[in-house]
Amino acid sequence: MTALTLRVNGRDRTVDLGDPDTPLLYVLRDDFALHGPKFGCGLGQCGSCAVIVDGQAVRSCMTKAASVAGKTIVTLEGLGSPDKPSKVQAAFIAEAAAQCGYCTNGMIMTATALLGRNPRPSEAEVRTALASNLCRCGSHVRVVAAVLRAAKEG
Repeated sequence: MTALTLRVNGRDRTVDLGDPDTPLLYVLRDDFALHGPKFGCGLGQCGSCAVIVDGQAVRSCMTKAASVAGKTIVTLEGLGSPDKPSKVQAAFIAEAAAQCGYCTNGMIMTATALLGRNPRPSEAEVRTALASNLCRCGSHVRVVAAVLRAAKEG
């Protein structure tokens, strides 16, 4: 076993890894009980497992936990709370931008990373940033509106 310390949501957390190739998603969900990132496809194609690592949205199902040691990791839980949601979370609520919830984590994390590097994106830039996040329900129009609202309310 290898002890691994990760900086998650502003806290150092340690886990014993039995396998050095363990995906970050498994550590976050199974060891740290953070259930914002979802297991969707397991292939890095849907985006439901997205987290932010050093400001960039990454697919945690395809990211080895050991590869992000020493980096800053933020999950959905690290953005806000039900009582005090982040601006993106609040905009998703205001725009009713979630239906089944399958894509919501990935959409919010990807949008948060986008707004971190581009606080005033155009609609086209939002659509491009979110293009690789799959949504089963077809709530794309409301998701884009939510991201644009969050940018406007900045």
